[in-house]
Amino acid sequence: MPTPREWAAKGTVLRITRWTEPVMRNPTRPVTEFGGELHQLVADMFATMAVADGVGLAAPQVDVDLALFVFHCPDKDDRLRFGIVCNPVVTLPEGKNRRLDSTEEGCLSWPGAYQPLARPDFAICEGQDENGTPVRIEGTGLLARCLQHETDHLAGTVFGDRLSKRSRRLLNEQHDTMTALYPQDWPISRKLAPADL
Repeated sequence: MPTPREWAAKGTVLRITRWTEPVMRNPTRPVTEFGGELHQLVADMFATMAVADGVGLAAPQVDVDLALFVFHCPDKDDRLRFGIVCNPVVTLPEGKNRRLDSTEEGCLSWPGAYQPLARPDFAICEGQDENGTPVRIEGTGLLARCLQHETDHLAGTVFGDRLSKRSRRLLNEQHDTMTALYPQDWPISRKLAPADL
């Protein structure tokens, strides 16, 4: 399988959509075609994620309503893991095996804003790769959070939906403060520095 850098080298950086756009709120269509068009989308997503300095990116975040995400993310042991998941299903621990980790979470589609969100510290994600081959990823640490976050996007859910009203208000205030640094076509156009304003 190509590395994230090799994928990105074949891709074009795309604009990242924002939470307020319809594609971010609608459930996605299953991936049924695993050919060259999908492979190009995967390459574009890796290129976009790299430039935006993200650890995961779902297809709706590049204005495509397909059930697909890519990731390049460390696990709890700081091992960088990467992959492509089409039609993902996430399974979370229950009962005594369920441990919540309350860590700051952010989203490339609501840039510059972070709030703590409690999520299970372990997740299993099953789906298919870019060729339709079954994949199974066991995620710990940040990777567990990433698998849950990206799969949420494919159901039209953003992490802000999971916050308390107070935390959501703080998140939106942060976003409003930072939004001028992110051009409408970011990351095609670079993020501005405060001195640029």
